[in-house]
Amino acid sequence: MERWEQAAERAANAERLDAAQAAVLWREAPLWRLGQIAVARKRAVSGDKVYYNRNFHIEPTNLCVFNCRFCSYRRPKGSPEAWDMTMEQIEEKVRSYVGSGVTEVHIVGGVHPVHDIYYYCDMIRRVKAILPGAAVKAFTAIELSYMIRKAGLTTEQGLQLLIDAGMDAIPGGGAEIFDEEIRARICPDKGSTAEWFDVHRTAHRLGIKSNATMLYGHIEGIEHRIDHLMRLRALQDETGGLNAFIPLKYRNYGNSMSEIGEVSVIEDLRTLAMSRLILDNVPHIKAYWIMMGTKLAQTALWYGADDLDGTVVEEHIGHMAGAGSAQGLTLKELEFMIREAGFTPVRRNAIFNTVQTEEARA
Repeated sequence: MERWEQAAERAANAERLDAAQAAVLWREAPLWRLGQIAVARKRAVSGDKVYYNRNFHIEPTNLCVFNCRFCSYRRPKGSPEAWDMTMEQIEEKVRSYVGSGVTEVHIVGGVHPVHDIYYYCDMIRRVKAILPGAAVKAFTAIELSYMIRKAGLTTEQGLQLLIDAGMDAIPGGGAEIFDEEIRARICPDKGSTAEWFDVHRTAHRLGIKSNATMLYGHIEGIEHRIDHLMRLRALQDETGGLNAFIPLKYRNYGNSMSEIGEVSVIEDLRTLAMSRLILDNVPHIKAYWIMMGTKLAQTALWYGADDLDGTVVEEHIGHMAGAGSAQGLTLKELEFMIREAGFTPVRRNAIFNTVQTEEARA
């Protein structure tokens, strides 16, 4: 029996992989075998269900105090491509979704140089006043850490203010790669790995669920991806507060790391499958169709993913980096994608509770 077969047998038996076993499996196992094990693990968690939701994004600004090398989204003040939405513009956008059945408002953007935590508390309250039935999933840990430190508050105090304003969940962005040496090379002035974990750990203690991400396919190696996943698994063992993990493929258009090529679709699927196998305690793995495209996202459902995200409607972070997907999908399109791939679509809310609805409308 080859080394990878021993590791594969362990994974197939739902036994926890250590870093060495994960490395052997990642590097040596045939792709078909990884998919076979990962989809079995997915079925053990969610059966034939694949989740999606009716959501939309608010990206208040692409001004940012940080200047990450991989980022194609940030623009300096005064750039013709920069935007900084007023509160009135945000309210107008939110009003356009009244009566649409939206269950999640996703708010992320640049780390604004001026706005403070009280500004963002007001933003959440205004969104909730217009769409009281929708959950607000708002601000990456890096955005949160910056606004909380700027206010001179502890992480717990800052998060409690936002929770009191109506924040329901936290997205997973800003994680990038946790390895400190790699992080220092791709985003040297950004919030640290320790800050990311502090925000999520504290949120979980306060009863707020969150997601987690990993930016892969740039200068990191497989060992750095495994380390990243192992750190998330340890957090989940401690708090149980992670709802979903989202692997995000590095896109090389329009940033200062553009000389780096993008990894293959094969590596995308290996990363998805290994994420499912290593993160044995995280319930959901998301194939984010915005970054992957719809066809690869469908294929990813056979490599351990059980969630496609949602309708989205308008997104800039991935598209400014070269993502070629549509800006949004209808509920019918999402349901068709899932059924065509051989699974059962289940509409959810921001914290993965099933939403009972009428037949999906366009």
